[in-house]
Amino acid sequence: MSAQSASPSRLRSEVPVGSPRWATRRAQWRALGLTDEDLTKPKIAIVNSSSGLAPCFSHLDPIAAAVKRSVEAAGGVAFEIRTVAPTDFIMSAGASGGYVLSSRDLLANDIEAVVEGAQLDGMVCLASCDKTTPGQLMAAARLDVPALILSCGYQSCGTLDTGERVDIEEVFLRAGGLKFGGITFDGLCDLSARAITGPGVCTGMGTANSMHVVAEALGMTLPGSAPVRANSEPMWRAVEASGAAIVGAVLAGRRPRSILTPAAFANAVMAVLAVSGSINCVKHLQAIAREADSEVDVYRLFEKYADTIRPLSAVRPNGEDTIEEFEDAGGALAVLKQLGDALAGEAVTVTGETTGDRVARAVVKDERIIRPLSDPRAGHPTVVVVRGSLAPDTAIVKLSVTEDRPPTFEGTARVFDDALSAIAAIEGGVVRPGDVLVLRGVGPVGTPGMGMASQTVFALNGAGLTEQVAVVTDGQLSGLVNKGIVVGEVSPEGVLPGPLGVVADGDRISIDLRARRADLLVDDAELARRHANRARHQVPGGRSGWLPVYARSVEPLPRGATLRGNDLPTTRP
Repeated sequence: MSAQSASPSRLRSEVPVGSPRWATRRAQWRALGLTDEDLTKPKIAIVNSSSGLAPCFSHLDPIAAAVKRSVEAAGGVAFEIRTVAPTDFIMSAGASGGYVLSSRDLLANDIEAVVEGAQLDGMVCLASCDKTTPGQLMAAARLDVPALILSCGYQSCGTLDTGERVDIEEVFLRAGGLKFGGITFDGLCDLSARAITGPGVCTGMGTANSMHVVAEALGMTLPGSAPVRANSEPMWRAVEASGAAIVGAVLAGRRPRSILTPAAFANAVMAVLAVSGSINCVKHLQAIAREADSEVDVYRLFEKYADTIRPLSAVRPNGEDTIEEFEDAGGALAVLKQLGDALAGEAVTVTGETTGDRVARAVVKDERIIRPLSDPRAGHPTVVVVRGSLAPDTAIVKLSVTEDRPPTFEGTARVFDDALSAIAAIEGGVVRPGDVLVLRGVGPVGTPGMGMASQTVFALNGAGLTEQVAVVTDGQLSGLVNKGIVVGEVSPEGVLPGPLGVVADGDRISIDLRARRADLLVDDAELARRHANRARHQVPGGRSGWLPVYARSVEPLPRGATLRGNDLPTTRP
């Protein structure tokens, strides 16, 4: 159209022609090469967390450029926007790991600031490392702007001279044995030098690949797009199809909240249980539900479906299968197909078809890798929500598909308020068989930002104490590897009023995974005395900076560890 003509507004990105806002936006966008005709087209954000800090993000720029071409070919206009790029292995070095989970919410806010501020019409989110996918889904649910999650793939890994496969999970686990002679320094260097041979996310069924599966189960991806090898032909096919999918969703008014229904969350929970996914998916799914203003209780869904949904696959580190074998067997869509009648097929997807429609076309190419629900890989759930007097709100235990673990443990508490002290005690022989190592003060408020507890678990493994010492912690556990009985993400966390904060050395703790309970065996009168004498908690950190703001705003884990601003009334165009 000409600068003087007008057209009826059909997109939220369009403003009244001739108004000051229209004139200034037109000036800015014409300077970028856009025409007056472009100003009437769907305006799509390409959400890119590209970063040179880690291989998870190092390949995203060419993908963003290809998505831009795809959007333009479909009749839209694309604007690349950047967000923070959280990566556990690199960013957990500072502030006891507090910048990792908290960056999930920072990423969601990055998206909000640009997409809402500019009133863009839709977005394609380049999903990569652990916190990007949940952060992108949270933003989509919060803004309710048509959105497509595009899985950008997992990395390739190497082999040792023996021919043994080695990946980042193996490096993370074996490093805990260095102090105890389980591996030499040169051997550890060799592992780390060979573990990653290309860009993309970690190769196992850790949080990144688990959340890519979740995104597909929720209906927020193109069908059959997760997991996928980074820079592979299937990944590039999805990139090329992304433009038509998002422009179609915008023109059809297909918004995330029409997709993120209770049925979709049920499918996602069943998918996590079926793939033995990361326990981090629990809080991420709850956070997405909170951002969508949904009443879905994800923790209760995990408790419900743990009775019937068993692991159908066993991808490393849950078993010996590789992520490549899982993808080749049909990936997330094949898992959903194997759920059979348990699947909520009526759930709609970003492309307008139902989940049932997608599943009807899916093919399970190898039932040895992705089994039917009638013939699971194990007879027990692998993501177990526990409660009890030690975890009156919630806690989570991750069980392996193959590892034979005792279903109960009772022992004597050995309490630590930071991970370094706990690791030093393990290395010094202070922690002994029969103990329950309690690591507290590393929750979302206590760190602040939620500290990483996995190093403590791996130190126990390196010391040969995995089956002889249980762990109870309010910290975050890696989605890659957990060994032994580890009760993680205990809520209320230790720095807040609750039983974890008053556990003392010598207390008896009982963990019964059959009953899904974790109990502090201390009488009520003694607990009341401890609570009465406990000093009031002060939020850690100074007055400035992101983490103190996060600590003052973060909700408890059973509410997804989202920020309290979600409770404020909102007005949307």
